[in-house]
Amino acid sequence: AVTHYRVRRRYAGCTLLSVRLETGRTHQIRVHLAHAGLPVIGDPVYGGRRRLPARLAAPARAALQDFRRQALHARALRLEHPVRGGKLEFGSPPPADFQGLLDALEAGADGTA
Repeated sequence: AVTHYRVRRRYAGCTLLSVRLETGRTHQIRVHLAHAGLPVIGDPVYGGRRRLPARLAAPARAALQDFRRQALHARALRLEHPVRGGKLEFGSPPPADFQGLLDALEAGADGTA
């Protein structure tokens, strides 16, 4: 299993990544990122105990503490149709809770929180 990732933005205590799978395996992103020292926020299996840095702004701290799921979002999916062949592509903006988390982290990173 091969996972490629790129840092999009660093925040206090967490990092926003773009991830591309070369293969598709269950839990692959979560396992590989945890092994690289970049566990997924909200991952109860591979994420370990959540430790928030002291320098984290209060709104960002609250957003991280209140986020009740894995902080994963498939912005784009590209795959080959299993029967007909041919490439299929799907896209989706981040859900409101995920975007709210990003907004809180961004506000804290800019010192506006």
